[in-house]
Amino acid sequence: MGQRTRSQESERGQPVEALAGTIERVTFHNAETGFCVLKVQARGKRDLVPVIGHAPAIGAGEWITATGIWFTDRQHGLQFKADTLKVTPPTGVDGIEKYLASGYMRGIGPAMAKRIVALFGEGTFEIIEAEPDRLTEVGGIGPKRAARIVSGWAEQKAVREIMLFLHAHGVGTARAVRIFKTYQHDAIRVMTEDPYRLARDIRGIGFKTADAIAMKLGLTKEAPQRLRAGVSFALQTATDEGHCALPIERLATLAQKLLEVEPALIRSAIVEELARAEDVIADTVNGEDCVFLRGLHAAERGIAERLLGRTSGSPPWPTIAFDKARPWVEAKTGKTLSPSQAEAIQVLLASKLGVMTGGPGVGKTSTLDSLLRILGAKGVRVLLAAPTGRAAKRMTEQTGLEAKTIHRLLEIDPKHGGFSRNEESPLACDLLVLDECSMIDVPLMNALTKAVPEHAGLLLVGDVDQLPSVGPGQVLADVIASGAVPVARLTEVFRQAAESRIVVNAHRINAGQMPERPQSGEKADFYLIEIDDPEVGVAKLIEVVTRRIPRSFGLDPVKDVQVLTPMQRGSLGARNLNHELQSVLNPNPPQQVERFGWRFAPGDRVMETQNDYDREVFNGDLGMVARIDDEEGALIVNFDGREVIYPFGELDTLVPAFATTIHKSQGSEYPAVVIPIVTQHFTMLARNLLYTGVTRGKRLVVLIGQRKAIGMAVRGGSRRRYTKLAEWLVRKADRADRHASPA
Repeated sequence: MGQRTRSQESERGQPVEALAGTIERVTFHNAETGFCVLKVQARGKRDLVPVIGHAPAIGAGEWITATGIWFTDRQHGLQFKADTLKVTPPTGVDGIEKYLASGYMRGIGPAMAKRIVALFGEGTFEIIEAEPDRLTEVGGIGPKRAARIVSGWAEQKAVREIMLFLHAHGVGTARAVRIFKTYQHDAIRVMTEDPYRLARDIRGIGFKTADAIAMKLGLTKEAPQRLRAGVSFALQTATDEGHCALPIERLATLAQKLLEVEPALIRSAIVEELARAEDVIADTVNGEDCVFLRGLHAAERGIAERLLGRTSGSPPWPTIAFDKARPWVEAKTGKTLSPSQAEAIQVLLASKLGVMTGGPGVGKTSTLDSLLRILGAKGVRVLLAAPTGRAAKRMTEQTGLEAKTIHRLLEIDPKHGGFSRNEESPLACDLLVLDECSMIDVPLMNALTKAVPEHAGLLLVGDVDQLPSVGPGQVLADVIASGAVPVARLTEVFRQAAESRIVVNAHRINAGQMPERPQSGEKADFYLIEIDDPEVGVAKLIEVVTRRIPRSFGLDPVKDVQVLTPMQRGSLGARNLNHELQSVLNPNPPQQVERFGWRFAPGDRVMETQNDYDREVFNGDLGMVARIDDEEGALIVNFDGREVIYPFGELDTLVPAFATTIHKSQGSEYPAVVIPIVTQHFTMLARNLLYTGVTRGKRLVVLIGQRKAIGMAVRGGSRRRYTKLAEWLVRKADRADRHASPA
């Protein structure tokens, strides 16, 4: 007897069987991986068969043909595990009705599906495709709704083709809708001609995915197109870690790991890319030969020129006698200025461009309030802005003046990209004050400095010891380090603030010292819970969040407590903690939707992870899921009182936010924060990370971790970023001084 071939036998040695039937219902479908659990009315079987497999898109009523094996699951009984799963649209009346009613087609619910099929029967899909005007014959469908159904059907068909194309080339299916929206009906042509465009154009598709398609389409590993794409992508990856440039050797090593070809080929590709001078440019950082992304190089240089142009000018307000203004403003605020605050205000009143920096409890807010009152009395037109909605809201509460997010201030233009406010259309102000400046990256600072009118002053406020921006650059740190801009640094902790252990420990961490824990039985605002083993950390953290904090402090675990962690991965990373906390804090929701590996339900706390200019929701914004609209196939999220709609297919930028990374918490404050710190986080442990996390808590901070890991964080220096802004500022300032000095 001949041997059974691989295709006829499964991995376990069981014979492969075939199954065909109609999908009665989709129990579960993960659009990212394509994994699905289906209930199928199979030919030759009386009961519904549970089928487990992968499909790019799936809907009730569709006909499937599958190959795979039967196996018995201890919990769910006999199931069919499909290795291949082919899906075709339904043809029978019942199947068509199920398909239309399944929520797959936006704008059609169960009742409407019944009416459509009652009128058109088995010819429904042909009518939608060939005679769409006839849809208006169905009660309740007007021209607008008919057009929506037709475009939904056309999009579904195109998406299905793209999904199948991607599936055939070994690609997961989560990004198919986004690919269709980016390239429309040119999607397959674009992917065939230049698969590396996917990595450049589409969020969430990396070089490896694009490379896998390219390989299947016949490109060789040494193809010049592939090498150039690999070098650009390696440099882009470096900017995701905050760099504006990379030393040539380091770039070659990164590209080598990615491309797996001879080092000589990589070096040639870098030389070719520099010679083409389209995307990259060569320059030095502190004497080291580096490769920059062209746009970032120009942006840093432009920021330096515009800032230095401002330092050489006079403020647009008259000279103010501070000795007279001081008693007046102290009477207005009811607060006596400390010597360092008074000195800071004097420096800033005399400067057209200035920086104010300092840690928690040093009076940055009251100093800014006094400065703005003095300038307000002189009729100075002031605009206030901050990088996040929460930081802008806090600024408004602290100063009594309206503050906007930087994106709103610059009037984002979602249709054409970029901002409406620029050199041609500058902001209407005499002074722009920017808060939380440690968060502002190079591209945003470039746009901001273009939009400030020439005559106006600019004041940068922030804590330079916090984490630098998520995006490329370290603008605030570079401006201060250059010595080219007047800086008011507040260091004196006020007596009232010094009573807070949060403030005291933040300054201890910043000075490289271990945080102090409260005395036994003392009610404090800072606690350190030591654990020996990270594996017990999850249970301990859940107990602290859900029971101990609500019981001792009366805080709501969903609304008031934020878990902040150094990284995404690991048992005490944001990903796992979100799954764990969600199952405890929102266990049995009446409605839920599963997409992209997450469950979303009303009552869930969620975070937007990208800048979405169309919805006016930005990276790091926190919201609460208000409800799910099954009829429209959409999730409605409440962001600070404003409802925002997310269709199910566009939930890939939204994540649960019961836990989030410390990086994502920048610019926000929470009533209570709980921070796990263990040695498995070692790659991320740095002083500025722990300091940033601790300073996010207003009323309570709880560290849960290993003493060794906390020590690693306290001693750990921040990572170096390759940027040139400080050099540009120093070099250009020196040049300006030389020109100004007499011969």
